[in-house]
Amino acid sequence: MLSDMTKAESSHQRSMSAANMTAADKDSKNMGDKSSQSNPAEQYILLAKQAKGAAAVQLVKQVLEAPEVYVFGELLDMPNITDLKDNPQHAPYYEVLQLFAYGVYADYIRESSKYPPLTPAMLTKLRHLTIVSMATGQKSIPLPTLGTQLGLTSTRELEDLIIEAMYTDIIHGKLDQKNGILELDYAIGRDIKPEDLPNIVGTLQSWCDTCDTMLANIDQLITRANSDKEKHLKHRNSLEAEVLNIKASLKTQAQEGDEALVSDSRDHDKKRPAKKGIRASSSKFWPKSS
Repeated sequence: MLSDMTKAESSHQRSMSAANMTAADKDSKNMGDKSSQSNPAEQYILLAKQAKGAAAVQLVKQVLEAPEVYVFGELLDMPNITDLKDNPQHAPYYEVLQLFAYGVYADYIRESSKYPPLTPAMLTKLRHLTIVSMATGQKSIPLPTLGTQLGLTSTRELEDLIIEAMYTDIIHGKLDQKNGILELDYAIGRDIKPEDLPNIVGTLQSWCDTCDTMLANIDQLITRANSDKEKHLKHRNSLEAEVLNIKASLKTQAQEGDEALVSDSRDHDKKRPAKKGIRASSSKFWPKSS
């Protein structure tokens, strides 16, 4: 008995270590699976083209239990699935499909009477989707808050659910047991409610308008910078031309000064009187002897 408990604890610890995988580890781990099956719901969408009535209900059940399918919008748009809401017997399955597309676990608890019974696999998937929805609004979720939203009082069950969600690759993050927090780095996108589309369009339009304004401001800055650059180049060229003129003027003045000095020197030499030679005359300096 003690040995089994030790093995179980060891297995849980290994699972906890795996839950703290980085996004890069997850991407590497699932690269092959993603490349081979980019849209897990595609096969069910193809089946929905032929399935009607009770067959469509069975198809909905299969989709809700399929561990790899977490997006249901395309299936909801299929005519045979849409027809389920017009049949009182089948309508609850259309409602539960909408719940998985747009809702969370608390919605199911609040109006459980309008939905058919959910299997354990369905409940697990709905809780996974609830974590994804919570991840869109906050990147650090306290485990007590998460447990309340998921209807789980056991910490072990909550941690196992989070680990399973990470292995399913719908979220990436780290489970901080010490501080009781789930730190999220990534979560898949969920289906968009039709009534939310106008708000999304408005947000995107506002973003586009902001981008247009920024581009216009950038164009003005570019125009101003080019104008300033042109003025700077003209000013520099003007200074360089002025410097060249000054250099040429100084050179000319220097040459003229040199020529004037040479000319003055020649004129001075011409005006200087020639020196007379000394004649030797013995009679001038020595008196004759008597």
